Amino acid sequence: MDLENQRRVKEFAEKYGPENVVVVLGASEGEAAGLAAETVTAGDPTFAGPLTGVQLGLTVFHVCEPEIKEEFDPDVYEDQISMMEMVLDVDDIVSEMSSIRDEYCKFL
Repeated sequence: MDLENQRRVKEFAEKYGPENVVVVLGASEGEAAGLAAETVTAGDPTFAGPLTGVQLGLTVFHVCEPEIKEEFDPDVYEDQISMMEMVLDVDDIVSEMSSIRDEYCKFL
């Protein structure tokens, strides 16, 4: 997660309260999604950005997870995401995201 997005997430959490913020990621690999998820929950593991040492504990999902997928209009999901979903290792992404949520999320 780049430094600008870290700053924005931190500002939203401060403005609206971390219990009211849900982060939805779209990384194409489980490891990349997990790194971004860890950043918004436990703090920036690279120690480079505004979330270094900041444990927001935010709720975080990947756009291809069933809980988020069901929130979309099916036609919009089909048009915008389904093509990408076909080439992703969704099981790996779901596993990585579940692990991060179980360990670090405070607001599930």
